[in-house]
Amino acid sequence: MQSKMGLYGRLALFVTTLIWGTSFVILKTTLDSVGTLWVLAIRFSVAAVILGLAAGKKLRQMGKPLVKGSALMGLCIAAAYIFQTYGLVYTTPGKNSFLTATYCVLVPFMAWGVYKRKPGGANVLAAFLCLAGIGLVSLGESLTDINIGDMLTLCCGVFYGMQIIIMEQYIGQGDALSISAVQFAAAAAICWAGALLFEAPPTAAPASAWLSIAYLSVMCTAVCFFLQAWGMKYTPSSTAAMIMSLESVFGVLISVLFYHEQVTPKLLLGFALIFVAVLISETKPKLPRRRLKTP
Repeated sequence: MQSKMGLYGRLALFVTTLIWGTSFVILKTTLDSVGTLWVLAIRFSVAAVILGLAAGKKLRQMGKPLVKGSALMGLCIAAAYIFQTYGLVYTTPGKNSFLTATYCVLVPFMAWGVYKRKPGGANVLAAFLCLAGIGLVSLGESLTDINIGDMLTLCCGVFYGMQIIIMEQYIGQGDALSISAVQFAAAAAICWAGALLFEAPPTAAPASAWLSIAYLSVMCTAVCFFLQAWGMKYTPSSTAAMIMSLESVFGVLISVLFYHEQVTPKLLLGFALIFVAVLISETKPKLPRRRLKTP
């Protein structure tokens, strides 16, 4: 029975990464007719309602410190998605998906500054590989030729990392569904304020755009959260990390198939380096140590 649940858990994580991989292309096409902040405001609002209903009475049992911590996570999530989505306006879905994944490499170093946990050798190796991969993906023929979309996407990785650091402090103090509901509600409030102040309402958006937003809200946010949370209950963390890192791979594959993104050898090498860096950072393999010869 346990092995069967482990299989189902891995399948749930795999489906999660596949759904998230589709979101980059769908979001890219949606942004042609609906403003960034409007898309995010609706997406977070729908997710907050669904997760809030699922949390039920546990939502009302949250203490003020936990609500404040969850709201702070929502601030980071809102900033991360805003940078990521604006970055997607100026770059391709494939590059956006891989550069977003760099937060996995950043987290150990951010935790070093906050919790004084020194990164290991695997983290340092992952950082060097990730930096090289970012250079291949983002830099053109000239070292000063940097795409603004790529830079915005890298900023999003920083805020994703901050959200994870804060979550580590609060996630054990309450129900995961309740924390996520408050988190998405706070993110929605920020995006609604920005949308109403800085963007025109999407009055002329086609029906396909609204269907895409519904898919992003329900499937890519609320449903994926359920699948991820449930799948990780039955999957070892190292295995889960490897499966979840496939999100960026699916993002590129779907972008090539449906967005007709051109992947050059230089870009492919950069993707490969970032992917390997994420795997090393998440699984933390033991690096061979050089033995000193004794006389």
